[in-house]
This record gives sequence, C-alpha cells and structure tokens, in this order.
Amino acid sequence: MTPIRPLWRGSGSRGPRLLVAAALLASVAAVPSAASATPGTGAPAAAPAAEPGRAPARSGSPGPAYERVAHFYGAYVDVASDPGSHKAAAALRAFYLTADLRGRLLDWERRHDADGVLRAQNAPSAWRVTAGDSGMGKTTSTVRLTWGTGPERTYTYLSVQSDLATRTITDIRSKY
Repeated sequence: MTPIRPLWRGSGSRGPRLLVAAALLASVAAVPSAASATPGTGAPAAAPAAEPGRAPARSGSPGPAYERVAHFYGAYVDVASDPGSHKAAAALRAFYLTADLRGRLLDWERRHDADGVLRAQNAPSAWRVTAGDSGMGKTTSTVRLTWGTGPERTYTYLSVQSDLATRTITDIRSKY
C-alpha cells in the first residue's frame, strides 16, 4: 500500500503558497458569517422575512401524492420543451406512471397526434398542481397548464388520479 503524501511535499516553494491560499480562503469564508452574527453574542442573526437580492429557492419532498404529480409535471414540461429529449420523457413516464396508463396514453396519442400527458402538441409555458379529493385508495389532483404569456395566455386543466399506496399516477384526463 502506498502511503498518502501531504499535498505540499515535493516543491519547497509551493508549501508556503498553499498555506497562504488556505488561510486566505478560510478568512474569506469567515467574513460573511461574522458579518451576519448578532452583535455582542456572536450568534447567527435571524434571516429577514424577505431578502432582497437573494436567488429564489424551491424545495420539495416525496410526501403526498399531489407533490409527486407536481414533481412529474415540472420535470415533464422541462423535457417537453427540449427538442430531442424522447428518452428522458420515456424515463419519466416509466417512473411516475403505471404501465396501464402508459398504454392508454399511447393509444390516445395515436388518435390525437399529440402528447397524452400534456394533452397538446406543444409544451406549456407554466404549470400548477392543486390537491383534490381522496378516497378508496386514490387521490385526484388538478393540473393547470398555462399556454403563452402576458394577457394572451390561456389555460387547460387536467384531472390526474394517483394511487395513494404507490403514489404513481394512474389516470390523466381533460378536466373540462
């Protein structure tokens, strides 16, 4: 077994430069945290309610079935907007949709010459998922797809049914 050698070994002049660089990086990293500390206590300051200039953040969890529907539609809309991403779309369908639904979507797509998940030939500009009613081991979510931007935008609504036990999507239908 070869012993692990220290990084600074080998060149006499690199060692001091490496130590200076490490010290400089450590001090730069410490400055923002010291600046945000509460005076006198050194404890981190509470984050303000709205932080101007901060990048927007998103979060999620593998929680309720409607969140899985939101994860699916978020990823699927991204993939549908990207030309040549058929493999990625197929992988998303395989992961989130039941085999039975995938077969029914293929039939629907042959008849309508459109994407069965989106019920359209194009990709929407935005989407929103709202939780619906649950019962008998199933739950229904409403997916609103936004087409276009500004005052000219329009919406379509889909009813998406999921199995509560597996959280897989079992049905997609036009809501209205």
